[in-house]
Amino acid sequence: MRVALFVTCINDLLQPRTGRAVVTLLERLGVEVGFPEEQSCCGQPQFNTGYRHATEPLVRRFHRAFREYDYVVTPSGSCAAMVRDNYPRIGAKAAAEGRGRELAEAAALAVPKTYELTEFLVDVLKVEDVGAYYPHAVTYHPTCHGLRMLGLGDRPLRLLRHVKGLELRELPGAEECCGFGGTFAVKNPAVSAAMGADKVRHVLGTGAEAVCTVDNSCLLHIGGMLTRQGSAVRPVHIAEILAGTEESAGAGDSGRGAEGGGR
Repeated sequence: MRVALFVTCINDLLQPRTGRAVVTLLERLGVEVGFPEEQSCCGQPQFNTGYRHATEPLVRRFHRAFREYDYVVTPSGSCAAMVRDNYPRIGAKAAAEGRGRELAEAAALAVPKTYELTEFLVDVLKVEDVGAYYPHAVTYHPTCHGLRMLGLGDRPLRLLRHVKGLELRELPGAEECCGFGGTFAVKNPAVSAAMGADKVRHVLGTGAEAVCTVDNSCLLHIGGMLTRQGSAVRPVHIAEILAGTEESAGAGDSGRGAEGGGR
């Protein structure tokens, strides 16, 4: 099994700790992880803003970077959804415009092997107890792309319930968007902030010490609002929770949230 880490732009630039956590976790489970340096942005910002043609070179780059691997694993429901849901649309559009089937074929190869991290753990590795330890009260926010486009369902929750020492607290209004939405937050800042305020209010109401998701983009938004309110609640990616062990906790790593997170 040849597995590649697709780290994504936000994780690479702002949350490198998450990428390292994915590698630590997968290697602990016996997976050899590769990291093709040719990888780049998946093209989601361009595509969502209406620049479909500008996205096409990134589809080609994704195919080139990961074509030798059996699986592509990413700690981002958002970017996984871009590949799985939108790459086929981009390929089909290009073919319909008479520009050949290159993009459609690249998408057809990329889609079935691209997995969000929790999907890969539960569906491919067939594991729910990854031997993790995180002695804190945690609430989980299911991000929009993970919930609605990937259909992650309860996979993240099943993994969290097996983490030793973790107390999982239900988040009211969990399925409501946090308000980030990428360019949505830039184009509609007032609405984005109002949605974020609702999400933070629900997070604080749980009394949890940390809030986790499968997307650091959402954590940046939620974490930033928590910080501005002076809250001590930590934004932490689920990969970092699952990568923790009692040994690493003894070394002083347990309980530390993602780098950045608006903090």
